[in-house]
Amino acid sequence: MKKILNYLFEYKALSKEQAREVLVGIAKGDYSHSEIAAFLTVYAMRSVTVQELEGFRDAMLDLCLSVDLSAYDPMDLCGTGGDGKDTFNISTLSCFVVAGAGQRVAKHGNHGVSSLCGSSTVLEYLGVRFTNEKEALERKIEAAGVCFLHAPLFHPAMKNVAPVRRELGIKTFFNMLGPMVNPASPRKQLVGVFSLELARLYAYLYQQSNNRFLILHALDGYDEVSLTGAFKIITAQSEQVLTPPHMGLTILRPEELSGGESVEASARIFMNVLNNEATSAQQQAVIANSALALYCANPELSLTDAVAAARESLESKRALNCFKKLVEA
Repeated sequence: MKKILNYLFEYKALSKEQAREVLVGIAKGDYSHSEIAAFLTVYAMRSVTVQELEGFRDAMLDLCLSVDLSAYDPMDLCGTGGDGKDTFNISTLSCFVVAGAGQRVAKHGNHGVSSLCGSSTVLEYLGVRFTNEKEALERKIEAAGVCFLHAPLFHPAMKNVAPVRRELGIKTFFNMLGPMVNPASPRKQLVGVFSLELARLYAYLYQQSNNRFLILHALDGYDEVSLTGAFKIITAQSEQVLTPPHMGLTILRPEELSGGESVEASARIFMNVLNNEATSAQQQAVIANSALALYCANPELSLTDAVAAARESLESKRALNCFKKLVEA
């Protein structure tokens, strides 16, 4: 690792194969926690290249326990995290809204590293039990329209990195990798990213697949549609900058999206949204992200119709029903 670090300290970049080899070495336990921390810190101080990101991604996919859910044609809704905004669990809630609208979801998630309450944290608190058994996941996606893929159960080789990430408490390139390494390899994906630069990297890599994707970034820094201002969406066909009125929604204030000061507070917001008892701002943020996911999954759907479908799923409590069935399953 010392040789690799000195190479990187000279402002050089790794090739795709070098990046893959380093990550495999980290997974195998070849390096100390101090060496891993130094390696991660390099990428907190400079941008990752396309080749490096591709190499890291390939290593993670090679090492993960994959699960074939292709028979259900699921999609993933996943943000990179690391935007430092501490919003409530918008993309996780959107999974249930999307499932309630008829599109099955295989959500990949984890406990928060740079935020208080990640998707795994709130779902576990609310009674969702995690598994990596295919039959159990199939039962969940059949019953609820949603299954949850808790990242540590599918990426056991990354156990050497987890304590280092927790101690650092900052976003690392693992935030960038999360959406790219869903063990179910869904063919449809809504991805929120924390910077325009990362949006371009993602677009380049996703264009090389035959998957249906929509990458989004709020221009004021969120890795999701915050409705606090304009946001950019990138698909295989186009790039657009939209504003809340384009979706028939209002502009929100950042404080209206706060995730709360505790896991209990986050869980309360979560259930308020599903029970149609949340604030207008909280409901609109979830509807906006759910609508873009439905728009991604079905390009024939207009954005206006996607918003209407998401709103109907939430207000009819079909989304709540999907959540209850996931807990029961």
